[in-house]
This record gives sequence, C-alpha cells and structure tokens, in this order.
Amino acid sequence: MFPLRDSQPSYSKPVVTVFLIVINILIFLFEFSLDPYSQNAFIATYGLVPDHFHFVNVLTSMFLHGGWMHVLGNMWFLWIFGDNIEDILGHGKYLAFYLLCGIAAGMTQTLFSPGSRVPMVGASGAIAGVMGAYMIKFPHSQIRTLVFLLFFITTFDVPAWVMLIYWFGIQLLNGFGTVGNSAASQGGTAFLAHVGGFVTGILLVNLMRPQQRYMRRKDLSW
Repeated sequence: MFPLRDSQPSYSKPVVTVFLIVINILIFLFEFSLDPYSQNAFIATYGLVPDHFHFVNVLTSMFLHGGWMHVLGNMWFLWIFGDNIEDILGHGKYLAFYLLCGIAAGMTQTLFSPGSRVPMVGASGAIAGVMGAYMIKFPHSQIRTLVFLLFFITTFDVPAWVMLIYWFGIQLLNGFGTVGNSAASQGGTAFLAHVGGFVTGILLVNLMRPQQRYMRRKDLSW
C-alpha cells in the first residue's frame, strides 16, 4: 500500500515540513554530484556506523539518502503526514519532535546492531515518528492508497490507523527477523530504526502538548 493523499485538513502553512524536504533533496543532489569514490567517502563520514558510533552522526545520517527512490519515497511520506503534525504542534515543537524521533530511531538500530559497519542513512526513522504521531492524533483520517493486486492497480480509502498499524507490523516483523542475523546486518533496510521512530512519535506527540488552537478545534468538532 502506498499513500497518495490524506483527508485531514491542515490549518497552517507547513513551513518546517517544506524546509526539511528541500534540505534533504539539496543534500541528496550534492551527494549525486560526487564521483563514486567521493560519494562513498561522504556517506562513510556522515552516515551512522554503529561499530564506530559518534552521536553527531545520528543527526547527520538523517539527511543522507542512498538513491533517488529512497529520498523521493521518504519525502513523499513526510509531505503526506508531516503537515498535520506540524499544524498541531507548531513549527518549533515540530522540528524538535522530528529530530528527537530521528535520534531515537538511530539509537534503536544501533542498540540492536552494535557491531554493524554499514553506514545507516535516511530520514525514514524520523518520518516513522511523524507517522506514529499521525496514527494517534488522526486515526480516522482517510488515506487514499495505491494498491497493486497481481496485474491490477487500484486506489481506495483506508483509515489511517489501519494503514499505519499494517505498516508498523511489517517493520516490526522484519526488524526482529534481522536480530542476530549477520547477513542482514551487512545492508538493507533499517527496520528497527523505523520501529524506534514510530514508538517515539506515539510517546512524544502528547508529551509535547499540541497547540491550544488545535485543542479548541478538536473540542468544537465533538
């Protein structure tokens, strides 16, 4: 299932979400401009390598990507779900929320794969946190979803909680399937980073207290 759009309106301009998308794409374009040797060196320097852990790399790795599909897919998910979380938290809190989810995601993957020497890159851990928060705050929002059924492609609306629990379940099963698997630690998707980010988003979104204007809108909707 691939989300195309959601039904939840946003009442403010998603300036931080747009800023994050632009920054991620600009950094990827810089990566893409490098020759293969320099590109590998850049990722090795700024990606998160659990076996050579440096906290600053937890942050820098969130803005690196491994290819066009990686960056575009991540930024699309951020665009679909990020504006509504920014709307309820406010710009400053939302940026802090995003970064904290990304940090938690990187730390989770490091905890379960401490000996991995493969650089971990991507914003998906932070975006997973945004998705977890969305599931809590907008569970009944309808997500227009692209679905591939054998030789057919169709779209239909799915409640946000159904789609996001399904997505989280896949990450959880794949993530714990790689624990202790040395071959899996040599590359591929950092599923446990997604798990850590998603759970952190669920926990943080209420702790950071949504803006009063969101609470007033919610009260009026009942």
